[in-house]
Amino acid sequence: MGLFDIFASKGPGAIKKHAARAANRRAQNPDRWESIQALAEMRTPEAVTALLARFTIRVDPSIVDQEEKDAAFQGVVGAGDVAVEPVKRFMRDSETISWPLKALEQLLPDEEVVAALLEALEDMDTEYERDPQKKIQLVAYLEDRADSRIVEAVRRFLDDQNETVRFHAIGAIYVQAEAETAREELLATLLREESVRCRARILDGFVENEWAVPDDQRQHVRSQLPDGYAIDGGGVPRK
Repeated sequence: MGLFDIFASKGPGAIKKHAARAANRRAQNPDRWESIQALAEMRTPEAVTALLARFTIRVDPSIVDQEEKDAAFQGVVGAGDVAVEPVKRFMRDSETISWPLKALEQLLPDEEVVAALLEALEDMDTEYERDPQKKIQLVAYLEDRADSRIVEAVRRFLDDQNETVRFHAIGAIYVQAEAETAREELLATLLREESVRCRARILDGFVENEWAVPDDQRQHVRSQLPDGYAIDGGGVPRK
């Protein structure tokens, strides 16, 4: 193969061709597969970006879809450090985060994975959204991670318009060593919360940590207790 052939197989034109085909659900399966393999061999930021686009479509049959996504994933991870920034960008911009998160877990240490999750969450607010699934996923993933930055990052979501976001924000706070720094906010959330499962989750944390409710708030808290909960003489919720 001559120099021109090498450039043609890996240059901008080749990336553009393979990128268009790899993310085209109407392309023939063998053609899409060929393009995924070609992009995986390139190991450039542009090729990684093209491979990530494969996660935005679904094709039939499902076994082919999974095989192609697995191959694209291996191509992304195989690019090593080159893939980190394209994957982070994809996580911020895409509506789905499961695949990019899985890739980052292979590419980065835990603390940097958490930093990427928090960065993706940074631009999100607590207002009503028609489709809050990405925000729900991001906050829920933080329930499985321990990091000193998480409480500060998610405490604002205790006031989110979406009940599921609030539920996972409560859980993400309680798994952190710094949970007590949000104790007053959790109590304030309990007093205004309409969701029974969110109130129960807040109370479960008070029960587990044996946190007492201040005297002047106990009566109000009693009025918010779901079935099966009580407050003892010392002001600590019990179940």
